[in-house]
Amino acid sequence: MKEVKIEELDFNKMGSLIPAIVQDEKTKEVLMLAYVSKESLKKTLETGYTHFWSRSRRKIWMKGETSGNTQRIKKVLVDCDYDAILFVVDQKGPACHTGEKTCFHNTLKNK
Repeated sequence: MKEVKIEELDFNKMGSLIPAIVQDEKTKEVLMLAYVSKESLKKTLETGYTHFWSRSRRKIWMKGETSGNTQRIKKVLVDCDYDAILFVVDQKGPACHTGEKTCFHNTLKNK
C-alpha cells in the first residue's frame, strides 16, 4: 500500500473535484457519494471529520454541521488512478439528508 500526498491527486479530470465514496467502518455499507475539492479534503484531514464541496451552494460544508449526523474519519483510501477517494467513517446518525441510514436506499426499476 502506497502513501499518497494531496498534491498527487488528479483534481483536473472533473473540474477541480474528486468523487468521495463514504463507507461505514462497522457495517461496510456504502453511505453516500459526494465531491471534495482540494480545500475540503485538507479540512477533512485537519479536523478528522468529512468536509465536502457543495456543487449547488458552491461552498465547503461539513457533513452533519446542521443535523449533527457527523462522519468521523477512520481511514482515507485513494484509488489506483488517484482520482477518487474512499472515506471509511464512524457514522453518527443517518447519512442521508432524508433521514435514511444511507443515501443508497432506492432501487432502479427495470421497466
